[in-house]
Amino acid sequence: MIPRSAATLRDNIVQYRVVWHAVPPMEPTTSDHDDRPGSTGEHTLQRILGTEGRADRFYRDQVRDRLNDRMVDFIGRQEMVFISTADSRGECDASFRAGPPGFVAVIDECTVAYPEYRGNGVMASLGNMAENAHIGLLFVDFLRDVIGLHVNGTARVRPDAEMRGSCPWLEYDDVPGRRPEMWVVVTVEEAYIHCSKHIPRLAKVPRGRAWGTDDVKRKGGDFFGTASESGLLRRWRRARA
Repeated sequence: MIPRSAATLRDNIVQYRVVWHAVPPMEPTTSDHDDRPGSTGEHTLQRILGTEGRADRFYRDQVRDRLNDRMVDFIGRQEMVFISTADSRGECDASFRAGPPGFVAVIDECTVAYPEYRGNGVMASLGNMAENAHIGLLFVDFLRDVIGLHVNGTARVRPDAEMRGSCPWLEYDDVPGRRPEMWVVVTVEEAYIHCSKHIPRLAKVPRGRAWGTDDVKRKGGDFFGTASESGLLRRWRRARA
């Protein structure tokens, strides 16, 4: 017995497949790309699924190629941001950055920058940027305004000293784990609202954060059991050797 929600999802997928094959995608044109925000793929799906009117209203009313004053104020209050990057093959990574309110600095209406603190050493996001400069930022205010802001653009990485040389007004954080090793500077290409209807309102509770710690337990330990699984796998391989 398939649960109702799963059956509905299956039916929707089947329906979209039928529509997709019934209406051949239109070839993208230069004017289509130049005159409307968004990708050729989203424009094609809008035509197939009949959402062009709604999409055009959103593009017209909500999408900007720079930050307005309200967006600047909003970013200045945020303590976290979700970031998305992809490598040169298009393989994606989603990550999270946090800091004190306003840790993402607005340099001007077309530029924002966030600090890269000491992490796990994997460099997944920065590695993607080295291959593919495109980046997506999603700010979500769960506490006060219960609204989100998308900022899409291109990224470049700058050392902390160089960044402070060009932006001497950047605040210096005395917390050891919040001393930037480098900054990610984003040139804004799109900025638009993420609607509030599905965002939960959360309450902030006191919690000490171990900025920059290498303490395994304070970093979450083996919460998902992967290190334990790796240990069992290594022992199993040794036993079979």
